[in-house]
Order: sequence, then structure tokens, then C-alpha cells
Amino acid sequence: MMAAMPDKPVTCEVRYHVDLGRIAEFEAYAQIWIELIERHGGTHHGYFLPRDRPETAGLSFSGIGKDGADNIAIALFTFPDENTYQRYRERVATDPDGIAANARFSGDPPFISYERFFLTPVLRAT
Repeated sequence: MMAAMPDKPVTCEVRYHVDLGRIAEFEAYAQIWIELIERHGGTHHGYFLPRDRPETAGLSFSGIGKDGADNIAIALFTFPDENTYQRYRERVATDPDGIAANARFSGDPPFISYERFFLTPVLRAT
């Protein structure tokens, strides 16, 4: 496990295993969370839905790479630091729109499961 980096940006990637029959509901879910994250200090880089692979898209490292599952959607968002991320977590829990979103989607979300990753960028060499 890496050491805490309280002054560094907090970027989070969430990988959803979506129910392909409920993409419209997933898009509604995504719109709500884009708004909530930005309202409470984050920058949302978007939700990305699965699509067919371009026909000519080959793998760069044949033999060790493979195409991923066709039911993965990804969300990516960043907070400037850990304090802002913690404030977001506290505020969204009491935000009427956050409460409504959790009530709407918690019993029957438009995804099967999800994985969350906290990331930091590799800086460009100068």
C-alpha cells in the first residue's frame, strides 16, 4: 500500500459491470453523480459506456493483451486534495439530491457490481 498523499489530487476511477438492458437508467444515474461531484468540489471527467471495438483495432502487445469485457462502463473524477474529497463525502451524504439518488438506485442499481480505484498521475518528463 502506498503512503497517504494528503496534498495531492485524489483521482478516482470506478469500473461498473453494467446491465446492458438498462443503459438508459445508467445514464440517468451518471448525470446525477456528475452534478453532485462537481457541486461539491470535484472535476468529473465523464462516464464512458461500452461500445464495439473498431474493426481495425489490434492489440499492441499480442500474446499478453486481450480485449476486455463488453459490459464495463467507467467513471473518472478528481478532487484537488484529500480534504476536499472528504468534504465531498460528508456533504453529499446530506445533500438532498445525494440522498434522493441513493434512495432511487440503492435497492436496484443499473449495474451489477463496481470496483473503485484511487489513482495519481505519472507526471510528464521535462
